[in-house]
Amino acid sequence: MIISEQWLREWVNPKLNTADLAHQITMAGLEVDAVEPVAGEFSGVIVAEIVSAEQHPDADKLRVCQVNTGAETVQIVCGAPNARVGLKAPLAVVGAVLPGNFKIKKAKLRGVESQGMLCAEEELGLSDASDGLMELPTDAAVGTDIRDYLMLDDNTIEIGLTPNRADCMGIAGIAREVGVLNSLSVCEPAVEAVTQTIDDAVTIELQAPARCPRYLGRIIRGVDVSQPSPLWMQEKLRRCGVRSIDAVVDVTNYVLLELGQPMHAFDFAKLSGGIVVREAAGGESLTLLDGQTVELTGDTLVIADQSGPLAMAGIMGGEPSSVTGNTQDILLEAAFFTPELMAGKARGYGLHTDSSHRYERGVDFELQRKAIERATSLLLDIVGGQPGPVVEAVEPNDLPERKPVTLTRKGIRRVLGFAMEDAQVTRILDALGLTTSPTDEGWVCSVPSWRFDVSIEADLLEELARIYGYDNLPVTRIKADLAIPQRSESRLSVRRVRRHLAAAGYQEAVTYSFIDPKQQQVFDPDQQPVALKNPLSADMAVMRTSLLPGLVSALVYNTKRQQPRVRLFETGLRFETAGGELVQTPTLALAITGSRGLESWADDRSVVDFFDLKGDVEALLAGAGAAGNLQFKAAERDGLHPGQTAAVLRDGEQIGVIGALHPGAAKSLGVSGDVFVAELDLAAVTKAFVPAFAELSRFPEVKRDLAVIVDRTVASDDLMQNVRSAAGTYLTDLTLFDVYEGKGIDPKRKSLALSLTFREQSRTLNDEEVNQSVQQVIDSLEKNYKAELRG
Repeated sequence: MIISEQWLREWVNPKLNTADLAHQITMAGLEVDAVEPVAGEFSGVIVAEIVSAEQHPDADKLRVCQVNTGAETVQIVCGAPNARVGLKAPLAVVGAVLPGNFKIKKAKLRGVESQGMLCAEEELGLSDASDGLMELPTDAAVGTDIRDYLMLDDNTIEIGLTPNRADCMGIAGIAREVGVLNSLSVCEPAVEAVTQTIDDAVTIELQAPARCPRYLGRIIRGVDVSQPSPLWMQEKLRRCGVRSIDAVVDVTNYVLLELGQPMHAFDFAKLSGGIVVREAAGGESLTLLDGQTVELTGDTLVIADQSGPLAMAGIMGGEPSSVTGNTQDILLEAAFFTPELMAGKARGYGLHTDSSHRYERGVDFELQRKAIERATSLLLDIVGGQPGPVVEAVEPNDLPERKPVTLTRKGIRRVLGFAMEDAQVTRILDALGLTTSPTDEGWVCSVPSWRFDVSIEADLLEELARIYGYDNLPVTRIKADLAIPQRSESRLSVRRVRRHLAAAGYQEAVTYSFIDPKQQQVFDPDQQPVALKNPLSADMAVMRTSLLPGLVSALVYNTKRQQPRVRLFETGLRFETAGGELVQTPTLALAITGSRGLESWADDRSVVDFFDLKGDVEALLAGAGAAGNLQFKAAERDGLHPGQTAAVLRDGEQIGVIGALHPGAAKSLGVSGDVFVAELDLAAVTKAFVPAFAELSRFPEVKRDLAVIVDRTVASDDLMQNVRSAAGTYLTDLTLFDVYEGKGIDPKRKSLALSLTFREQSRTLNDEEVNQSVQQVIDSLEKNYKAELRG
């Protein structure tokens, strides 16, 4: 937001110099990024008039002009194409100093004497325009110093507004802030309702009231668009970074900068029927004012007539209905568009305009009538015309709701650190438009239509702090009642999980919750992800249903930068829909690739495999006391290799999955080398086993070893579960200590060697009891797995 200091001081003029004013605005939360003079440093430039212009005798592109300075007539040799009789332009007389310390002296150009220089805007540091002399109004007084005539002793103030302060995107909003800061009243230009002189009115239909709950229009007939904008308006626009185009466009831009209300004018003769505010239909297109033609999507709000779209609502008008030099009748419009439904629409087309910038952040929804009256008054003064009535279409139920906000004296003392006087609180808030009503505990404040960022007490406290002055707040010690939180032994902290993985050689990654839809399809093709209404980019368009896409992308990023050993983990949310509701699940994901150990002469440089990651998962869950209740069962998961994927079960319930990245998925994600990943529910990982004392047995253990031959397809975990069930209550420990396939064994079978430990707490077991338990195990294995004892 760039404003003219002089324009601001027309509204409110504190007794501060430019530097102090900029500092004050910054300390109020409206950061001033730059202060620049509106023109270069120069002197000796006056208003002059060309009284004659003849061709240079020895140069085709030069003209010899006789120029009236008010005191005398001097001869100037000029090469500007617009040098002509009657033109008034800036003249740098002999002795003048232009920007860059360029001194004007008498000179001869191709043998003809020149006593000064007629200037373009660029030569005075006013703008980059250098294609001709700067043309001044015909009523400019010859001989007047150009700095005085154009009031060039002015500065532009560039303010970096945060998105929540859309109310300050106009001179009116900034003036309101400066007035409150200096306890001054604001001299706002009076805006009177213009008396209609014709009955012509336009019909307006709101077909999308949720997106556009208010739209106003007024017909003005008989305008003379050939009339130029007054110099004062052109200068104010220029100093705010807006180029003058024609009177109609200049007026709408002027109201935009003054009040913060975007406006547009249509050539009424080019319209067919009334105005319809609707969403674009499929296949519709529109040629914009900048010349480009866009294909409109169905979620784009348009201003249309019976023939089709006229403008992209709140973004840019269309070229076919634009005002031109032949325009005689115009339709002036002003509207309110719902901010959250406008967000990102311009960016989706690669556009960003002054209008879209304001509408996305929020325009005062009660400002439209005032703006259209202000614009009408200015247009009648400049281009004339006959105004019709203001036609308004409004859906009150779709306008933003402003709920009162309660402020307490206790809240002021707690947050600001001191008891602010009631009168000062009232003065500040009332001046900001937050009208107060006293209560026993404090105040109830009504929120004005231009403040979209005030909804809770903290917002009011912020207003008090910044207007009172952050540097004026007293220094106090922070005092708060802090209760020590209870920490349950049945739950591990996420911090402890992170520290365990860091100690195991992993590094934590933090990736976006937004991912590319193509990446989501790799791991969860059957899930419909939550799409973002306002994505940052096409590759961040949906919410992740898994942490794996982002984590694998981070792994790829590292491997492509010559990292030979990558071990990453991430904790975060995955977003899924169930029964129409959004479910956010805390999740832990791990990914490894590359060498097993650090590069060293003592390591064998072997690469990681499935069991490296499995061991890390087992170690992590063992820390939560889940080692004895952990199972890994063969499973399938999209994006993972079907032969190297297992479901992770704790207490018989699946808590995640572990496996190798599928070659097809690896190719689509740009992965080189074997990558192994795991994804676990974080709640199950942090669920801890609470240890309890168990009396130690005074009686000896009995160990028996069994070697059985079973089919190669039998999972050892399933077989061990069967052993535990069949062995009875005396079995206290079971270990698989050998797996053998090879010579002496049927190629379709394998040998599993088990160690069984038996014990009874109250007595010594005898051989008969142990033998009976072992026989039960053998019988069960023969029955369920056709197992054979290996001799």
